[in-house]
Amino acid sequence: MDFQLLGPVEARQGERRVSMSGAKVHTVLAALLLARGRIITDERLSALLWGWEPPATMSAQIYTYISRLRKLLGPEVELVRRRPGYLILINDARLDISEFERLGRLGRAALAERRYEDAHELLSEGLGLWHGPALANVTSFLADAELPQLEEARTTMLEHRVEADLELGRHQQLIPELIGLVTEFPLRERLRAQLMTALYRCGRQADALHVYRQGRRTLAEELGVDPGADLTTAHQAVLDNTLDLPRPPAPMAVTVAASAPHANSPQMPGGRPFRTARPAAPHTVPPAMLPADIADFTGRKTELASLLERLSPARSGRQPVFRPQRMLITGMAGVGKTALAVHAAHASVQHFPDGQLYANLCHADGTPKDPAEILVRLLRALGEPVAVLDGPPADLDELVRLYRTRTAGKRLLILLDNAAGDLQLDPLLPGSASASVLVTGRTRLCAVSGSRTTACAPMEQDDSLALLGKIAGVRR
Repeated sequence: MDFQLLGPVEARQGERRVSMSGAKVHTVLAALLLARGRIITDERLSALLWGWEPPATMSAQIYTYISRLRKLLGPEVELVRRRPGYLILINDARLDISEFERLGRLGRAALAERRYEDAHELLSEGLGLWHGPALANVTSFLADAELPQLEEARTTMLEHRVEADLELGRHQQLIPELIGLVTEFPLRERLRAQLMTALYRCGRQADALHVYRQGRRTLAEELGVDPGADLTTAHQAVLDNTLDLPRPPAPMAVTVAASAPHANSPQMPGGRPFRTARPAAPHTVPPAMLPADIADFTGRKTELASLLERLSPARSGRQPVFRPQRMLITGMAGVGKTALAVHAAHASVQHFPDGQLYANLCHADGTPKDPAEILVRLLRALGEPVAVLDGPPADLDELVRLYRTRTAGKRLLILLDNAAGDLQLDPLLPGSASASVLVTGRTRLCAVSGSRTTACAPMEQDDSLALLGKIAGVRR
């Protein structure tokens, strides 16, 4: 059986499409498949089906959808009730998103090793698995939670495939495609830099410079920022007439370990050792990554008191008892979720002697960051250099294992800001129950098992006026 999520959600037995009707059934199937064999709680399914207002018959309706799927999918697939929810075991069935990720890893490895033809074939095959917008026939609640990171993965793979094609000298063929991509994604600087490269190599230096000026103006108007490294480097290379020069030879990768890796040491895809630069002495300084506290923090007394109470140790007789917590702070954009989380975290640092970790999970343009990129940053803060000197990008599963090993048994406070969805958030949660986690996000997130949600509504008028007065330096 084949399952498809990269387009309308479908199940196929050979050439026959399994007939399913209604967004709710497709949503349940997609949610179970996206969990990759993990349990989906009834609460999570409810959130993805009905949002904040589930019906009174929620459990009965979920049971009905599961029963309907069991009949439609047959004995090849196991739908298991395992409290507090359900899981799906697809056995030998094919899941297109897993194949997409596999081809992406292989394509990036080929690109890093300068096997550009192989990279083009692998990445093109991965992109060919998309049959329109992903999750096209599910509820808006599931789409809002999961679609941003899927679209980000697709666009990143496109950028990698274009890089391979540029190295293969296909700049002339790329120009029409890149013009369309820059129009679709005007804030993605890498695509714009790639269009500049293609134009320059076709002898169109003036057009390349025009693309840069257009991008600089768009970034200033939309985000109030200057061009980043990719666009600035491409611009300077056009001015210096160096974009058509061959790339320098890749430096040799250095593996610090003097002997063969242990059987249980982290591995790259293909079985190669995960190359890290080890410090001579263990890292002893606890991380302190929190953003600066909010000097003008005002209001939110009820929400703040609740967060501080949960982050404080309980008392058993005269001894404090540490209680790890999982907390979600949700609300509309600009309502003050981050300010509340940062203020509560600073007020609670004394309870977390092993340090505080912080990560903003979105780029400046609102697109979600790659969990692997975030994990590398967190691991470095924890004393693990994770310096992959050259070669394929680190495998996400291995980064997750290393992260959960580093956080195991530590009393850490981890603040994950602007979470885009459960697929992005799940790898960033520590496996140990000793760490407390604060998550902020606009949508209701369900990956944090056993979490408590604080919903931030717009501030009351008195609090708003008080905040405005503080900012203006006026005492009320």
